[in-house]
Amino acid sequence: MKPFKVVCTGTQLPAALQMLEQECELKIWEHAYPIPRDLVLEWVADADGLFATGSVRVDDELLDKAPKLKVVSQASVGYDNVDIAACTSRGIPFSNTPGVLEETTADLTFGLLLSAVRRIHEGWEQVRSGNWKNNFDVPFGMDLFGKTLGIIGMGKIGVAVAKRAQAFGMQVIYSNRSRRGDEEQLQVTYASLDDLLRQADIVVVLVPLHEQTRGLMGTEQFRKMKPSAYFINVARGAVVDTDALYHALTKREIAYAALDVTDPEPLPADHPLLGLRNVIITPHVGSATYETRSRMARLAARNLMAGLHQKALPTCVNQAVNYPE
Repeated sequence: MKPFKVVCTGTQLPAALQMLEQECELKIWEHAYPIPRDLVLEWVADADGLFATGSVRVDDELLDKAPKLKVVSQASVGYDNVDIAACTSRGIPFSNTPGVLEETTADLTFGLLLSAVRRIHEGWEQVRSGNWKNNFDVPFGMDLFGKTLGIIGMGKIGVAVAKRAQAFGMQVIYSNRSRRGDEEQLQVTYASLDDLLRQADIVVVLVPLHEQTRGLMGTEQFRKMKPSAYFINVARGAVVDTDALYHALTKREIAYAALDVTDPEPLPADHPLLGLRNVIITPHVGSATYETRSRMARLAARNLMAGLHQKALPTCVNQAVNYPE
């Protein structure tokens, strides 16, 4: 009989399972679609730990159904699906996995940027469809050298993206809720959001999702961008008003969009965005490398096991209720 009962609301990588299986009786949702709400509420009734996924809302309703819960852990940096106040009020520590995915997300961000501005995927489609007839009738893109990249949300991922852009000879401006203070060291320039939108040739959004950033990019913001500008979102889908983005792309208020996140997510197959030529969308793969996802899984498992043993979680979000060292 193993001492702990743990609910996993999604499949787990071997890196996490090897740690958990030694001491935990696991209930794992192994299907590709999200676990039904009524089932997760049933499963947590006798759970000591919850290994959550972003598709599950951890709120008062769920926590009320889990009277034995000692810890909630999630293998992600964002946690807009978790009501931190609800966890804290019950003395339940919650952990995410910061500090392990900055470089790989920056790689994906710049990969989307480069694919969009040079229209790499369109060239491949032309070749694959047998329509490559000559070297003149091909997709024309835009040079990066000398262009201005605007980063909205200059955290660790933003800094990593800035370094990649500078290696391509780009100028970098950024907008934050507050100035960083290390602009000279990073060789970047602070700008208000409005100024950034007007100046940037490419705009990248990297802010976390909360009430202040929900719908941050809407009709007014897209109209302030250059008609030749490219828009990249690798943050959260709800940071962008999807209808406003569709309008901006169809009316050519902006030139192009490259998205790793959408609202809704996943996009339904008949969504109008998918019918546009000036958009590229990937299925939320910012951290999707074997190395990074394994590091995230191991850290999330360490957090979970620490909480089950009522020891301090390495990366606790609500430190006020973290267990003592």
